[in-house]
Parts: sequence; C-alpha cells; structure tokens
Amino acid sequence: MSTGGGGTSSALAPSVSWDVAWEAALTALELDLGLAEQMLSLDHIADNPPRDPWAPPVGLGPLPATLADRARALLERQIETGRRLAEAADLSRRHSRAVQALRAAPPAVPVYLDTPA
Repeated sequence: MSTGGGGTSSALAPSVSWDVAWEAALTALELDLGLAEQMLSLDHIADNPPRDPWAPPVGLGPLPATLADRARALLERQIETGRRLAEAADLSRRHSRAVQALRAAPPAVPVYLDTPA
C-alpha cells in the first residue's frame, strides 16, 4: 500500500531533522572549542569564562555518515586543545609555586660587611 508522495516526504523528514540536530550539536561544540582555543592563544583566561558545564544532547541517535569527517576533525581539535590546556595549567601551577616561594622566603641577611680600609 502506497501513501503517495506524502509518505515519501514524511519518511525523509525524520532523517533531515536528525542531520540538522547533529549539525547544530557539532556547531555548538565547535563554537565552545573555538573559545577555548582563543583563550589559549591569548595566554590568559577570559575575565568571565562561561561557567555552564557541557551536557551531551539527548535523543540525537547515531552520527550521520555524512558528518563523520567533521566529527573526527572536531575530536582531533578537542584532543589537541585539551593537551594544550593541560600544559597551560601545569605552567600556571609552576609559576604559582615559584611566586609563593619568593613570598615565603625571609629577606636576605647580608653575609659580608664592607668596611673602609
């Protein structure tokens, strides 16, 4: 039993909305990743970085094959940005420890006394 042309368009509608939902999810991830990359390139964290934790979208289903390359490229960028963030955090901790060590050290006491000859 054929439903005519309307059956075909309704069969395509879920597929189209599925692709659109995945494209929106990937775009949102790309924007967030772009902000993180920008902060790293400026060597400082923004004054008011976004505080809302990322939550995976629900109900998307499997990734459409047409978006697989885009998702892989995004994953590679995320891994690289995560590595760079870890390095920046480590450097920041080392700098903080060095500053604290300088603050905690008592003033230097002179060891030698110069006297006129």
